[in-house]
Amino acid sequence: MAAAIASAGLTKHFGAVPAVDGIDLAVPAGSVYGFLGPNGSGKTTTIRMLLGLVFPTAGTSTLLERPTPAALPHVGALVEGPAFHPYLSGRANLNRLDAADRTADPKTARHRVGEALERVGLAAAAGKRYRNYSLGMRQRLGIAAALLRPRELLVLDEPTNGLDPQGTREVRSLVSELARDGVTVFLSSHLLSEVEQVCTDVGVMSVGQLVWQGPLAQLRAEQASRVRVDTVDLDEAARVLRSHGLADVRVGDGVVTATAGDAVAERIVAALVAAGVGVRGFGVERPSLEEQFVHLTGEGFDVSG
Repeated sequence: MAAAIASAGLTKHFGAVPAVDGIDLAVPAGSVYGFLGPNGSGKTTTIRMLLGLVFPTAGTSTLLERPTPAALPHVGALVEGPAFHPYLSGRANLNRLDAADRTADPKTARHRVGEALERVGLAAAAGKRYRNYSLGMRQRLGIAAALLRPRELLVLDEPTNGLDPQGTREVRSLVSELARDGVTVFLSSHLLSEVEQVCTDVGVMSVGQLVWQGPLAQLRAEQASRVRVDTVDLDEAARVLRSHGLADVRVGDGVVTATAGDAVAERIVAALVAAGVGVRGFGVERPSLEEQFVHLTGEGFDVSG
């Protein structure tokens, strides 16, 4: 499958400190790729290298199978929050950005600016000065700037930062809409629920290294589910689970758990009942994305690498 973003040994040192250490990204074309990692793990530095905003210490990267300068007209980006002229309106700011694009047709500027504002819900506030925008409105305007031209690739660094729940849902809907139109979206986020709902693929960063990447479904499959039995017959329930090949059987306060493996839930329940175990509750629990993240990185989301 063609790669919308690819890197080989991409590295960035700040002095003796390795901010990004030899990562090999492979972002499939047409995917929504969630780029995850604790604060300080190197996500934003990686994005800045991919877009040519900082030079790598070592390694190479391509966008849309082209060198970065050649690909940039086909790439929209929002990195580390937008920066606009505070005394100009939202519309005037976008007009200036559009006029600076040598490849943009001035005859269609008004239509394209209006359409971008409409897509991010800022049409009614287009005449308001940027300095009077809330944080969420500023974030929306940054996304609008990235959408002034049709894009093959959209790179978004924390796009829902500062947005209220409704705004977050709207951005999530916009990302899904763009993906349906064939746009590849590279989405850096600390909101795991957001990634779970919109992303098809993920990459996980920890202390400057890419510790996992691939389809989200594959990440889920790699973490074993656990069977949970609520009962007063703890010892007998544990014996039944072991006899059916379940591993890592643990007995707690009124609960017995075990790694599910390939066991069929219906057969386990039937075996428990046949053995006379009083089953008050039974379930198969799949690890959340947060649990998988901690498993891969060994740290919480707010821990700096």
